Amino acid sequence: MNGTPAWDWSTPPLTISGVVNSLIERRILFVGGKGGVGKTTTAAALATVAAERGRSCLLVSTDPAHSLGDIFGQEIGDHETQLAPKLTALEIDPDHEATAHITTVKQQMKSFVHPRLYTEIDRQLNLATHAPGATEAALLERVAELMATAGVRYDLVIFDTAPSGHTVRLLSLPEVMSAWTDGLLKRRRQSDRLSAMLGHLGGARRKGDDLSQLDTAEDYEPDSVEERVNDLLTARRRKFTTAREYLLDNSVSAFLLVLNADRLSILESQKVTKTLSKFDISVSALVINRVLTSTISASGNFIDARRLQENQYLKQIADVFCGLPRTIVPLQPHDVHGLEALRDIGSELLKT
Repeated sequence: MNGTPAWDWSTPPLTISGVVNSLIERRILFVGGKGGVGKTTTAAALATVAAERGRSCLLVSTDPAHSLGDIFGQEIGDHETQLAPKLTALEIDPDHEATAHITTVKQQMKSFVHPRLYTEIDRQLNLATHAPGATEAALLERVAELMATAGVRYDLVIFDTAPSGHTVRLLSLPEVMSAWTDGLLKRRRQSDRLSAMLGHLGGARRKGDDLSQLDTAEDYEPDSVEERVNDLLTARRRKFTTAREYLLDNSVSAFLLVLNADRLSILESQKVTKTLSKFDISVSALVINRVLTSTISASGNFIDARRLQENQYLKQIADVFCGLPRTIVPLQPHDVHGLEALRDIGSELLKT
């Protein structure tokens, strides 16, 4: 091929087939990467393989630019839709989640205050809908709820995540929101300390929670506003804490990174891998997608130039992500669409 350096296709540097089998045996799998690299196709192929192996699977898209429905040739939307035996899909609408979340908060707040404050609550929370981070927080809450269905309603939940920057914020929010909720609980404790001490003298009821991480138990009257607020904040914190525990447990969750053999994709993958490591989350494996492998019989100046560049980037990926299991999925001659095409991609991912 006109001097193009040959990539050793016969002996991949690190086979991923055993790793993929291990990943789809877990309860939660995140498939992420730079926009446009093929992560939705990869997530759909893995879900198809898992379902056909007998694992009940929920495939969830958190990317606002949903394409799951296009790949399966079926309308999905923001409700659980069965695509095949043991295979269900869901496309989360982040804006809808934010609106629904604010509506729930309004209802909760109104149960704590006098009706004359309802108008002000509506005004303040309508503004909060557009506040920075509101959509991510609402999305995380939905994701946390779906994570909890893994091992209960479904054997496996696969998240087709939005582009990498969004994913990093999504994965970091459990820690941020836990700290925020802890702060609220602590401030409530401090403001109520005097009344709690007086309550002790009167034999008031003591109430504590093993997840609140407070150094003393709280004292509230049964069904008081204080007790209901404390229960609400603690339940919210527990949800985020559980989500983070799942993310940090390698026996439960895994993160699969999809990239292409090009400069921007490699740089983005390096950034997201480094950032995830700051939250003690490691990438389990790489899928290098749409590669001109030796099985693709095409030649010419343009193709030779592309192969030359690709081979250089493949070697760079091998150096940069040394030790990380990875596999190469060839460029397909046609668009990936429908279960049969997804089975073919799945076979590439599981190829030994």
